[in-house]
Amino acid sequence: MEEAEHLCDLLGIFVDGSLQCVGNPKELKARYGGSYVFTMTTSPNHEDEVENLVGQLTPNATKIYQISGTQKFELPKHEIRIADVFEAVENAKSRFTVQAWVWQTQR
Repeated sequence: MEEAEHLCDLLGIFVDGSLQCVGNPKELKARYGGSYVFTMTTSPNHEDEVENLVGQLTPNATKIYQISGTQKFELPKHEIRIADVFEAVENAKSRFTVQAWVWQTQR
C-alpha cells in the first residue's frame, strides 16, 4: 500500500477476480486498513506480562520497540475492539503496576 500511495491517484482492489473497492490510496487505507498503536510502560520485570496481554488481544500484533519497560505494539485495526483494550489494561493494573499507557490510531 505504501508504494500505491506514492504511485497512484486511484486504486482498485480485486479479490478472487472481482473488483471490491475503488478510491485514492489514502481514502482506502483509512476505510479498510490502518492500525492501532498500543504503548505501555511498566517496570522491566513485567515486560513478558505486557506481551501476553497484547497477544491475547490479537495474535497478529507486531512489537515496534522495547526500551527499559516501555513497549510499543502495532495492532491490526480490524481485529481489535477498543473496549477490549480498556478492559485488558484495567485487569493488568490489578496484577502489576502500569506506569503509563497510550492508545493511538495510525493510518
